[in-house]
Amino acid sequence: MPDLAQPLDAVHRRIEQAARDARRDPGSVKLLAVSKTFPAEDVRAAHAAGQRAFGENYVQEALDKIEALADLRADLEWHFIGPLQSNKTRPVAEQFDWVHSVDRLKIAQRLAEQRPAHLPPLSVCLQVNVSGEATKAGVAPDEVAALAHAIAALPSLRLRGLMSIPEPAANLAAQREPHRLLRTLFEQLRADGLALDTLSMGMSGDLEAAVLEGATIVRIGTAIFGTRDYSH
Repeated sequence: MPDLAQPLDAVHRRIEQAARDARRDPGSVKLLAVSKTFPAEDVRAAHAAGQRAFGENYVQEALDKIEALADLRADLEWHFIGPLQSNKTRPVAEQFDWVHSVDRLKIAQRLAEQRPAHLPPLSVCLQVNVSGEATKAGVAPDEVAALAHAIAALPSLRLRGLMSIPEPAANLAAQREPHRLLRTLFEQLRADGLALDTLSMGMSGDLEAAVLEGATIVRIGTAIFGTRDYSH
């Protein structure tokens, strides 16, 4: 089992420094360790080093890990952060605590219908395509308000906020722009009466820019677990 205490500590130091630069409480930024493509033993190692929240992109891979780590289930928080097809919503509704990648009302409706009654409401974020990339998932910025209000009215779900995956940018100023757009949309929704508390934005390469623009969850994989191997 790998020792992940050092990389986790390094990421926490980056978060703390960025929060201080933004004059924010470092405790207002949650670290989501993105464990996609890494084995369950790496999640166990991160847990041993103090990490509790983990993000997964692929449904079957995630379900296998959740089963392999069943002994830790009460102490882990599972976040689904990848594209979600309508035929895969049931296991996500049953096994996950959060879904960050809701971009269609149909997906939200299925999650709401399939969330087991004995579980607390499923926390969801609305994924926004802030860069306007044709190949990227997410709702267009001008469609966010209508979809957010529709999702907020569904039972068994709790709309927490917004998520984005902007295209890479070369410098801090350019990295901040799409995060600023997401924050502006977030603030507009709150002004419209939605009780939102989450901005899920920022990854290993743009963590600082995201925290400066108000991220409350940063999704970090490579900086914790290392380079991913997609060959399998």
